[in-house]
Amino acid sequence: MNSEEVPYHHGSHQQLLWAPVEPGRAQGSIDAIIVPTARPPAYLSNAASLAEALQCTLVTLHSKKWTSAEAAAHRVPPKVDLIAVDTPDLRRLRLPRWQTSALLAGTIFERRTDLSTKRNLAIMLSHMLSWSRIVFLDDDITALNPEHFRRASDLLSVYNAVGFHIGGFPDNSVVCHAYRQAGGPQQQFVGGGALAVNLDRCRSFFPDIYNDDWFFLLDGDKWLQPTAVTGQVAQYPYDPYRIERARAEELGDVLAEGLYWLLDQDRSIMDADDEYWAQSLSRRQHFIESVIAMVQADGGLKSAERERRITALKSSLGRLARISSAFCGRYLRAWAADRQEWQRHLEHLPSQLQRGAALAHLSQRGSPRLNYESRAGLGV
Repeated sequence: MNSEEVPYHHGSHQQLLWAPVEPGRAQGSIDAIIVPTARPPAYLSNAASLAEALQCTLVTLHSKKWTSAEAAAHRVPPKVDLIAVDTPDLRRLRLPRWQTSALLAGTIFERRTDLSTKRNLAIMLSHMLSWSRIVFLDDDITALNPEHFRRASDLLSVYNAVGFHIGGFPDNSVVCHAYRQAGGPQQQFVGGGALAVNLDRCRSFFPDIYNDDWFFLLDGDKWLQPTAVTGQVAQYPYDPYRIERARAEELGDVLAEGLYWLLDQDRSIMDADDEYWAQSLSRRQHFIESVIAMVQADGGLKSAERERRITALKSSLGRLARISSAFCGRYLRAWAADRQEWQRHLEHLPSQLQRGAALAHLSQRGSPRLNYESRAGLGV
């Protein structure tokens, strides 16, 4: 097994994070925990317990057949302050029509999940309810220590965002999973699965693409927003080698890893012109090919598992072949335009609304209001 980092890939971006500076206690509490979910409501139990401990609101955003706002209201203990929302088709939501999404629409790169939509909808709701400190939490995150989240809240008086060390099953893309398991020095970066955010300073949005959280953490100009990491959570296991997962991740991995490669070198993301993207795509190809060679040489794998991983990696290579440097440049220009549109969108949102009015404002004019459940917890 090869433990040396290949020259085509940075296995860690941890040096980009700020070293946490203790701001002192009682700097502000978490207003809400945001959980986008498509799983059965039983997966909300950990987040509900955390919301109860922190005495904050639990916001759950539901879609697909396994869950609903009504089911969540029955499952979440009555002492928890709850807003559960059924998230319908994007066309019914009062969100900007992203240029980045239009660029991918109808192509093999169009994303098939609504995770980014739910996260952006939660930011809108938070602004209208005048919440400033929120935590994004995926429904497959566990081992939630309230003290770690209280410290994250304190750190939000200094930083725009605070992530958590993720234990349990590693949170990597298909290619990076294979690299790590074949002996590569692959680490994890902070992400939207467990991320505390100060909305008074952080005005980003989540584009509808894999690694949307990496885009969210960029300041849109040169660097990373002030971001720290503290505490620890754990992630449930999942199958990282599904072919469709490999294909769906590739464009987001190419773009995000390409931008963070520049940051690692103390360069601006504004340096990502077409020439740079041509170099980045070449590096990516060499990286995936080197990971395939590492997997092939891994004598500890059974032949069936080796072939399964190689098939997934070749799926990533196939999708990579469809990405051009010019397309990468177009996407970044669309992303810059979307960031400006999001700023305008937030500036025109009403604030200090009551819950019913804020939830009604999430729907497009002329569209039915979203189905939701809202209740004040007995312990709040």
